[in-house]
Amino acid sequence: MVQESEKEELPFAKAEVVRLMKQYLDSDKMIRERVKVEMNKFLGEILAKICKELNKYPYATVEYDMFKECIYPYKNIERINKEKERIIKHLEAIKADCDSLVLDVERTMKLREE
Repeated sequence: MVQESEKEELPFAKAEVVRLMKQYLDSDKMIRERVKVEMNKFLGEILAKICKELNKYPYATVEYDMFKECIYPYKNIERINKEKERIIKHLEAIKADCDSLVLDVERTMKLREE
């Protein structure tokens, strides 16, 4: 059972967060109390991070374009992860080419030494 002091610490109405969770979870899923509370806190943390980014703008009014820029990492995480994977694969290919060149140089130098 959640005490009154814990309810006050949650950034959003718990019932609304639970309603939204149930909207996207399978109907046979049950949500533990701790998950409900932690989801609420997590959403509050994301909101705080976005607002911190919005505060970096020198303007008195928060515009939609500013908001879109601040939420970009959250909305595009899949695309960002795919780009990360692509870059890593490319770097691994470059590393393999470098390793191959090192072996070629070492083999060539050995031939010259003999």
